[in-house]
Amino acid sequence: MEEFEVSTSSRKTKSVYISTVISIALVLLMTGLLGLILVHAKNLSNYVKENIVLNIIVNDGVTEADILSLQKELDGNPAVLRTQYVSKELAARNLQNDLGEDFVKFLGYNPLLSSIDVYLKADYANKAGVETFSKQISENSLVKEVVYQDSLIDMVNQNIRIIGLIILAFAAILLIIAVALINNTIRLAIYSQRFLIKSMQMVGATKGFIRRPFLGYGILHGLLGGLIAIILLLVTLYFAQEQIPEIVILRNYFEFALIFIGVICLGILISGASTYFAVSKYLRLRMNDLYR
Repeated sequence: MEEFEVSTSSRKTKSVYISTVISIALVLLMTGLLGLILVHAKNLSNYVKENIVLNIIVNDGVTEADILSLQKELDGNPAVLRTQYVSKELAARNLQNDLGEDFVKFLGYNPLLSSIDVYLKADYANKAGVETFSKQISENSLVKEVVYQDSLIDMVNQNIRIIGLIILAFAAILLIIAVALINNTIRLAIYSQRFLIKSMQMVGATKGFIRRPFLGYGILHGLLGGLIAIILLLVTLYFAQEQIPEIVILRNYFEFALIFIGVICLGILISGASTYFAVSKYLRLRMNDLYR
């Protein structure tokens, strides 16, 4: 009979630990998903900014050698991500494809000018950065004008800023919820062991001695929960890329690694801290208070 009770108690303890690990894993999964959303949102905003084009129109009669020299100078500018030379002939062909007719033949000459398409780095793709760059380049004698959509740049940066604030606010709320859920899960698990904690204390065990195995299990549960969450995150990423292949351009393995490490550290930290405070609570209580 005694062996049966020990076996039953052991099974209950194992089921509590398993449910604790699963609960921690699910909460960390939500936190990790939000981290991935934040990373992808940042990378997407950089991708959008770095695809805003500035057309540098050169003066008529400028030789191709001078244009290529200007392009090389632009490539060396710290604000420039990449450039593309568009000759007047290529510009004419592109416009003909868009219009569906040969306007050069109709006019008898090509009215278009050669240009250089410039794409700025994300940090410079804002109103102030573009205006400074445009003013600097316009001083070059080869440049006739710098053409860009000022309203588009304002709209892109404003929308990205608003979306970023919304995501950050949501992230803060979810982090608070995650901490609260894991803390409550750990407290419930420790609650089932409250009589064992008090019994150890009554036979003379020190508080540190009592806390040690519970802290070990708490850290282990956080670690296991984090590893399970990472596996689920990898599965989610795989299926997301299967459904949306274009998401590959936003992939950054270094940032992913930081998120995965953060998920494990968060699980260990919250689980360990919650275990410490929960055990300390029952160490302070009197025996009669344990029945409440």
